[in-house]
Amino acid sequence: METKIILVDLDLTLLRSDGTISDHTVSVLKQCQDKGILIGFSTSRGTTRIQQYSDIIHPEIKICNAGACVYYRDELIHAETFTLDETHRLFDKTYQVLGEDAEITVDTLNDFYWNRKENKTTQYMAEAKFDDCKNFVEPAMKICVQLSDASKAEEIASVVENCGAVAFSDIPWFKFAPKSAAKENGIIYISEYLKIPLSEMISFGDDFSDIGMLKATGRGIAMGNAIAEVKAIADDVTKSCDEDGVADYIERNVL
Repeated sequence: METKIILVDLDLTLLRSDGTISDHTVSVLKQCQDKGILIGFSTSRGTTRIQQYSDIIHPEIKICNAGACVYYRDELIHAETFTLDETHRLFDKTYQVLGEDAEITVDTLNDFYWNRKENKTTQYMAEAKFDDCKNFVEPAMKICVQLSDASKAEEIASVVENCGAVAFSDIPWFKFAPKSAAKENGIIYISEYLKIPLSEMISFGDDFSDIGMLKATGRGIAMGNAIAEVKAIADDVTKSCDEDGVADYIERNVL
């Protein structure tokens, strides 16, 4: 089957473990684009946290916040959020369950917020805007909370009917987002918008949030460093992110 779209998760998939993209990978993706193959980012990151990589790769497709917003050539073609009331309920419940020391990050369509200015337990997006999440004024697309207890995550999610809770495998955090805001649903919007069947797409991923995407596309490829659950459902396994696994698979099977 001809490949018309290649979709890549970012962290620990396209990006090496140090957060960089190798020159070789950039070159391979450029060769795909020169052949008319569309390149897409499909990431749990918000729009503000992918720009540095977009400036390098220039992807035609961007699926951000794990499917909550979808762009084609920088035009927003789909977006969904919690309502403002749902956003407040999730914040209130988080503080109720975890106490006033709860650590929270929030993605909106155009911004990224953190309820801590210091003593952050993870080191991404140091330049995040500060908000204590007590009187938040925008609907949230995605809320992340520092906790490892799945039962507490489910307790928080339960206050909003359409809220799903997904764990990160590499850090003790949970992501809360509308259940319909999944990477695979973002890909379906792209498929319908461009009239390109899912069978003509390849996707690459490593973590829980990538499972639906890998199942949905014609070929779903797990990274060598992927968690066991991703490898179990993948059509193939490539090298690790630190071995340019995305580029290696494309060179051998697409170019």
